Amino acid sequence: MSDGPVLERINRGLPTLRRSERKVADVVLADPHKVVPMTLAELAEAAGVSQPTIVRFANAIGCDGFHDFRIQLAQSVALGIPATQSVIQAQDDTGTTVSKIFDFSITSLDHVRRHLDLAAIDAAVAALAASTHIVFVGLGASGIVAMDAEQKFPLFGVPCSAPVDAHQQFLAASTSGPSTAFVAISNTGRTVSILDTVRVARERGAVVIGITGDRSPLAELSTIPLVVESLDNTDVYTPTISRLAQLVVIDVLATMVLLRRDASALEDIRTMKTRLATMRSGLHHEAVRDPNRPGRP
Repeated sequence: MSDGPVLERINRGLPTLRRSERKVADVVLADPHKVVPMTLAELAEAAGVSQPTIVRFANAIGCDGFHDFRIQLAQSVALGIPATQSVIQAQDDTGTTVSKIFDFSITSLDHVRRHLDLAAIDAAVAALAASTHIVFVGLGASGIVAMDAEQKFPLFGVPCSAPVDAHQQFLAASTSGPSTAFVAISNTGRTVSILDTVRVARERGAVVIGITGDRSPLAELSTIPLVVESLDNTDVYTPTISRLAQLVVIDVLATMVLLRRDASALEDIRTMKTRLATMRSGLHHEAVRDPNRPGRP
């Protein structure tokens, strides 16, 4: 557990820490700036634990004792990595809760950005740009991402679908082919129906782009695995950060596909957005009533 900044390691290791070590973690994550200058005795008192527990905590998160922990914590603070939302307390006021959740979301998205495989992104963009049909599938929070991706079909430039039912997803896989890009979204990468659907899509010759949280079974089954490693944990107050990360990755893919298209495609997008803005404002009704009105779209 020695990879990454110390605050990230603490967050990832929370489920495995002992109860007394978790008390130390809560104090550190709540205000890392305040902890940096603390002595061993001061941190033990603040956490309500013994000094040996502090040393065990430091070792548990991959540090070589308390002194090494303080150095690494100071480095993390210098990098501007904020405390995570996992230490939200029931008594936190609105401002504190908002700050912690936003800080955690920003930290997690930055973590995703720094760990993305850019070669895999390029491969996924090439596959999407070459396809004649794109299918997005996911369930739960990932299903919401799939439906959002379907709305970006003008950017992808080909018909897109996002069946919401597991049976519909299986049927879509069964009728896919070599020109289909099949984008499977699952943070755990272990949802049985998604894995079954992906296997069928692969058998049909579709290119499968798997967006998943780690080196999961979905990543192994995918033609192009995209590991979107967020900082989700199992704490009761945890918002679904993985969904935000997946949405951003979809935006990256859609934008990069659009950039590969010719100038006429970009002009079509501009025209579409102009007309959409007009429609939202209600001005198109006036244009229909008065066809000679200046500025009619």
